[in-house]
Amino acid sequence: MISDQTYTKLTRRDFPEKKGLKTVRFLLIEDNQNLAQTVLAQISSEGHGVDHAANLAEAEACLAAAQYDLILLDITLPDGDGRSFLKRRRAQLATPIIVMTARSEVSDRVGTLDLGADDYITKPFDFEELKARCRAVLRRQGRNPAPVLHFADLAFNPMEATVTIAGDVRTLRNRELRLLEVLLAGAGRIFSKDQLCDRLFSFDEAVSDNAIEVYVARLRRKLEGSRARIETVRGIGYRLIA
Repeated sequence: MISDQTYTKLTRRDFPEKKGLKTVRFLLIEDNQNLAQTVLAQISSEGHGVDHAANLAEAEACLAAAQYDLILLDITLPDGDGRSFLKRRRAQLATPIIVMTARSEVSDRVGTLDLGADDYITKPFDFEELKARCRAVLRRQGRNPAPVLHFADLAFNPMEATVTIAGDVRTLRNRELRLLEVLLAGAGRIFSKDQLCDRLFSFDEAVSDNAIEVYVARLRRKLEGSRARIETVRGIGYRLIA
């Protein structure tokens, strides 16, 4: 169980599979550092992007700078009540929000859901339950598409992190997977390096100037032999074309 008092250092070996949850970007709003580090470690170990805000001011700054697929929100925060944030943000954006709190009374759960929360989980909780709730919320939001996507002559399976070209299966690493997902979702659209950095890296990660070039080069090697290719638009960015 994940509680406010315990923190266990985890590695990828502890969570080898995504169990059906596609690669997404999370915003975790939680002031308890032990709990936050545990959730961050477990989400990151599965290949997802996650940013952490320890208070509402940091959360607002994150939302102004990036787009998220799912928000995990604590209620009691140092600079305000998460319910006020929930009510205000629900009127501004459709990003799903799962509330995490130690309050277990029915009235608290009902009130939070009525304010616009998409789901509610009570601390302490098991991470498997949190993952299941994330999957359910993303399905309702239409953000968990069919597992195999097709473009030109390639078949992309995000759940297995593989690309198949003419029967040849190539395995993708986490950032290659996330990069291909972004490019496939906007096939033909030009993405700048900054936009790709926003989707591939969290704010607290040190990113070199040529990081995107490195991952684009790696993904290009995985796509060799396919009619689908990543085109460099000089001075602007990259796009996936056939």
